[in-house]
Amino acid sequence: MAAASTSPNFSTPLHNNINLKTFPKCLNTKLSFSSFYVSYNKSIIRAKSFGATKFDEVVVDEEMDKIRRLQNGSDVRGVALEGEKGRPVDLTPPAVEAIVESFGEWVISGLESEKGHPVENVRVSLGRDPRISGTKLSTAVFAGLARAGCMVYDMGLATTPACFMSTLLPPFMYDASIMMTASHLPYTRNGLKFFTKRGGLTSQQVEEICDKAAHKYANRLAKVSTLLNVLPTKVDFMSTYAKHLREIIKERVNHPLHYDTPLQGFQIIVNAGNGSGGFFTWDVLDKLGADTFGSLHLNPDGMFPNHIPNPEDKTAMALTRAAVLDNSADLGIVFDTDVDRSGVVDKKGNPINGDRLIALMAAIVLKENPGSTIVTDARTSMGLTRFITERGGHHCLYRVGYRNVIDKGAQLNDEGIETHLMMETSGHGALKENHFLDDGAYMVVKIIIEMVRMKLAGSDDDEGIGILIKDLEEPCESVELRINIISEARDAKAKGSEAIQTFRKYIEEGKLKGWELDACGDCWVSEGCLLDSNHTPTPIDAYMYRAKVSNDEHGEHGWVHMRQSIHNPNIAVNMQSSVQGGCWSMARAFRDKYVTY
Repeated sequence: MAAASTSPNFSTPLHNNINLKTFPKCLNTKLSFSSFYVSYNKSIIRAKSFGATKFDEVVVDEEMDKIRRLQNGSDVRGVALEGEKGRPVDLTPPAVEAIVESFGEWVISGLESEKGHPVENVRVSLGRDPRISGTKLSTAVFAGLARAGCMVYDMGLATTPACFMSTLLPPFMYDASIMMTASHLPYTRNGLKFFTKRGGLTSQQVEEICDKAAHKYANRLAKVSTLLNVLPTKVDFMSTYAKHLREIIKERVNHPLHYDTPLQGFQIIVNAGNGSGGFFTWDVLDKLGADTFGSLHLNPDGMFPNHIPNPEDKTAMALTRAAVLDNSADLGIVFDTDVDRSGVVDKKGNPINGDRLIALMAAIVLKENPGSTIVTDARTSMGLTRFITERGGHHCLYRVGYRNVIDKGAQLNDEGIETHLMMETSGHGALKENHFLDDGAYMVVKIIIEMVRMKLAGSDDDEGIGILIKDLEEPCESVELRINIISEARDAKAKGSEAIQTFRKYIEEGKLKGWELDACGDCWVSEGCLLDSNHTPTPIDAYMYRAKVSNDEHGEHGWVHMRQSIHNPNIAVNMQSSVQGGCWSMARAFRDKYVTY
């Protein structure tokens, strides 16, 4: 059928060799259909003539767009090394220098506005994960900060949470910090995360910095300044950060027999994935008396030879599960590359990530803070909502994106609504008590403290930490599809937004029978929550909508969430169903009534 005038120009959605009926019973997986894509006409270059002036304008515009496209929500990310088919290197030393110089200027300007007078000796720290492009790009960071007039401190191998904490913990207390990482992405990628004492920068602040950097980059078009007038000062902050985590465990466990070694008698497996998380084994757990024999991939290796450092990765979880069972350990821990995310495995070998990890943290937080609101992204299950409400909590569903979720929790607290936990299904989680920082190590610290407290209270030792989520209802099926956007890179975001807005319109017009835009109280899941009294919300960085799905046989049995990726030029479609065959049915309706309509 020809597309309606209000819809985007979709191409054939599914190849004949992809059969939706092959969805297995009680499915929980991710699918990426390379042939399931959105096609758009190529955009036309904006030059109106071929004169030299107009040609120069187009060249400068293209150079500026190279920097702007490196923005990835509240981060900067790009390809730093050759090796990805179809992806040229775009995170170059000159690009990094221009971005970091603009960040340094932004920090100085903010401090001067805050203090009301010029400032000197503005101090900025840099940490990085073990990616092999880190050394070369670090030089560009140092050069950019020096150009801006900042004093530079090199933390070496570090974690993202540690970079933020370097702005708060004495005697360091830097004015700002940068973490160089691309999280769980391939070794060819790299990126930058920015912090001040107030926390991570917002998408809008990073956009402002990248816009200024784009002008610098286009005007300069020169090699990076590899000659530094003043070398950065090398500092060991990770030892201070590790001690900070140890003290939290000792104080909150308050072990009656061995205060300084409260983990004595516990065996804990750590899988650092060859990222930055190995420190947690030897500088936190070992020093608190834990047995960490059997831990995996602790040595940093920027090629990540064993598996993707990601708590959502099946290989990472499977290897950790096997190590826990082989060693009869009490707990297994999986960190992502820069340790802002984590997952765990209980003593019975059950992986705890995604909704399970949110449920575990919610159970712990609601014990300590009864009635708290828990903010999550809108891809969580209906069972998780029941789990939270049955324990006296309130569940706020919000936009996908860890920065969106954390900022929503901070906003609710500012409005007097107690919100102690904000978590995304990816494993990003932040706590009010920890400066609203997404810190995978701190999440694990909370879990370890609860595990020790349970044992001291006489809990059944055979159950372990998993007993806290034994009544969590999980969806029967869970599927993710990816729709590629075929357009010029500069137009991909606008085209994606257009497709998603059309999805909302189709549902509002009743073109998908039994589908209704999901709401959290009085507002759409994608735009706010029942508790949201903010009438001027943060600008949307990526459009998304969730529809709840019902039919005559099962009633409300699932949901479909469609969102624009901020990482890649595609659209993610997540589905969950509480009945067998529900995802297949929803995918077929999505294809027949929306994609090809």
